[in-house]
Amino acid sequence: MEFVTGQGTSLAYDDRGPSDGLPVVLVHGHPFNRTMWNPQAEALVRAGHRVIAADLRGYGDSEVVPGRTLLADFADDTAELLDHVGVGRAVVGGLSMGGQIAMEFHRLHGARVAALVLADTSPVAETEDGKVFRNRLADRLLAEGMDGYAAEVIDRMVAPYNVTALPDVAAQVLGMMRATSPEGAAAALRGRAERPDYRESLAGARVPVLIVVGADDTYTPVPDAEAMHRLVPHSELVVVGRAGHMPNLERPEEFNAALLEFLARL
Repeated sequence: MEFVTGQGTSLAYDDRGPSDGLPVVLVHGHPFNRTMWNPQAEALVRAGHRVIAADLRGYGDSEVVPGRTLLADFADDTAELLDHVGVGRAVVGGLSMGGQIAMEFHRLHGARVAALVLADTSPVAETEDGKVFRNRLADRLLAEGMDGYAAEVIDRMVAPYNVTALPDVAAQVLGMMRATSPEGAAAALRGRAERPDYRESLAGARVPVLIVVGADDTYTPVPDAEAMHRLVPHSELVVVGRAGHMPNLERPEEFNAALLEFLARL
């Protein structure tokens, strides 16, 4: 399905499950698309939940918007999508950049958040070195495309042992990265370089928060998740063993079990 935001951007999305089920919004990471959530969407729908997952602007089947896309732009798109499908309040979850978008959604549209799911992500503002890195990477993707970058980071997106042990998962992750528009990815990188610090807003959260991290994630390692858990009231932490940055794909059974147990307690 597709809808057009107030800014005129066309977004592709899935809306699965019963219309009266608990709405769960799943926000994908960079440089992926909404299909990364298929194992979770299937499990959630079987449990009677309603799952809404979109391709962020610049990714997947959504319209590519070059330049710079702030996390606030992604969060506002998500709010407009919820308006479009008639959902006032939802569980909002995301992985990596998607988790930061979920945090931005909580900051800007907190009344619409029933609970948060933050997977393999960080609430800390970008550093000065990080800003330089992300902008240089954006330049590189525009000049070279996605293939070289995808090959370099696959064994950080997926734990190195799972690249070998789970070839179908590695192929799926590589396929999503290679299919992403360089213009869309670069715009998101430039916007993400400007991200604010979410620790204050998370510390003030008044909703349940599930924090999930792969035991061998090197982008957002377990100590970072533990620090977020200590910061956020009403939070719980689940560490998924034998997984890297994408435990939802590397260990979907464990990830789904944690998610379903969390939702059952809401």
